[in-house]
Amino acid sequence: MAEIEEQQLRKRFAELAEQSYQNSAYYFTDFLSATDAALVYSVAEESEFTLWGGADGCERQMIRFGNPEDFGYEVAFPIQILKVEPLLRKFAEELTHRDFLGAIMNLGIERDTIGDIVVKDKVGYVFVVERIGDYIRENLSQIRHTHVKCQVLDTMPEDVNPQLKPVELIVSSIRLDSIVAKLYHLSRNQSLDLFRKKLILVNGRIMENNSGSPKDGDVIAVRGYGKFIFRNIQYDTRKGKQAILVDQYV
Repeated sequence: MAEIEEQQLRKRFAELAEQSYQNSAYYFTDFLSATDAALVYSVAEESEFTLWGGADGCERQMIRFGNPEDFGYEVAFPIQILKVEPLLRKFAEELTHRDFLGAIMNLGIERDTIGDIVVKDKVGYVFVVERIGDYIRENLSQIRHTHVKCQVLDTMPEDVNPQLKPVELIVSSIRLDSIVAKLYHLSRNQSLDLFRKKLILVNGRIMENNSGSPKDGDVIAVRGYGKFIFRNIQYDTRKGKQAILVDQYV
């Protein structure tokens, strides 16, 4: 992200936080990438905002400015979950994330009104800003050559939510760059480059310190590769290395 864009986002977040405080009312952004959303930590206290993408594990999230304890009331995030499925699944194409996103954006929909898209068994589960949900349902009828129908869901089906796979890694040190390189089969230079490009986030915050050590329960997102939860150190190997356990999102 260009420095000017970062400054504009920070200014916008600061304005929303101030408006929320002055008016004792909630203010929402549209969906943001994890990197963009992380900038909010530099302009507002954690008690002043909440991040949410519609379900646990979502990468694209909205920011809600406002503190329920201060206001004395809650306002739900304006997020809708659309289930987009083929009319005849037996004859449907193997549709991808790109296919669903492209078809929706071809309706004239802005990217920041669309959150995560989860695809399973030819069905797409699409998180959208509430105000455009009806428009998509009424107008999205075909993806590539496959005719589809849309319906609103209250929650994500349990079997569609991201699954965690335990992975044991042998690393030379409990450093973030070492763990990222090992898990995603990268060279040390490739791993360092991810930190330089601000593509590593720990618990939603951009992490530029590649030598930092994660704590049990830290959620590490690596843009373009995936996400995992650091669990603990299992044991020391006879060669002086350490075996660690992570839960990888799959």
